[in-house]
Amino acid sequence: MTLSPHPLDHLVLPTVNIALARERLGKLGFTVAPDARHPFGTENACVFLADKTYLEPLGVASQEQCETSIADGNVFVARDQAYRFRVAEDGFSALVFGTDDAVGDDGRFKAAGISAGPMLDFSRPMKMPDGTETTAGFRLAFAADLRAPDFLAFCCQRINPLPADRSVLERHKNGVTGIARVALSALKPAVYRSFFEEVVGGPRISEHSFGLTIKAANVDVEVLTPEGMEAFYDLPVHTSDPGLRARAILFKTRDLSVTSSHFAANGVTYTRKNNRILARLAPGQGALFAFEEIA
Repeated sequence: MTLSPHPLDHLVLPTVNIALARERLGKLGFTVAPDARHPFGTENACVFLADKTYLEPLGVASQEQCETSIADGNVFVARDQAYRFRVAEDGFSALVFGTDDAVGDDGRFKAAGISAGPMLDFSRPMKMPDGTETTAGFRLAFAADLRAPDFLAFCCQRINPLPADRSVLERHKNGVTGIARVALSALKPAVYRSFFEEVVGGPRISEHSFGLTIKAANVDVEVLTPEGMEAFYDLPVHTSDPGLRARAILFKTRDLSVTSSHFAANGVTYTRKNNRILARLAPGQGALFAFEEIA
């Protein structure tokens, strides 16, 4: 069966607390949606982008509820808690791909030996910018590679789609319109090729001297060597960990001068690398944020 690659849906960014993430993302010029609680102990305050991808800063609303959820077999919460314990309270833990058949994806993951555990179905109320509430429903199928305990991928199916018009939330003062690339690091990127073939669903993958480029339907996922992270993102990576770690997000912006002006006005320090602006990791921002002018 020939698969067409899934699109990137969203990125999971654990944070010490949602208020800190909201403050940092606001300084970076992002519009942040109202806080929302999950029914299993976590909470988020998302950044929705015009290309229909989004960032999910993830906080812990109730440690007790999280522990109960883990005991009940909730993979999402279990992996979040493990990431916080092993890596950091602020970070970048998961890539999420959109799907219209999470059950089929789960079957593929099991057949390939990369299922991270049972699927998760849940719904939660969501407040829209105009004050109305709607119920968002999701079905998640999880994948993981045992060689990479600090990285999770999953496919997300919307059971009752949200209203299409999120335009108020998709406008950002920094000029960002979407995500162009996501960068992960690994000492040996090639060993994760088959994992991403299954997760993304038959993407085009190219190998190069700095690692792999995996073409999802809407973005490129780069798995780079430490040398590649330095070359493209000026990001030093410790070479002691052979696993896979999500590290950086490259955003598309209409006008880089708008982005840099906003940073200057808000006291955000940044550097330039080739034709990119790089905002370093900071409390509430668990990944390197890169910005590039892309039409």
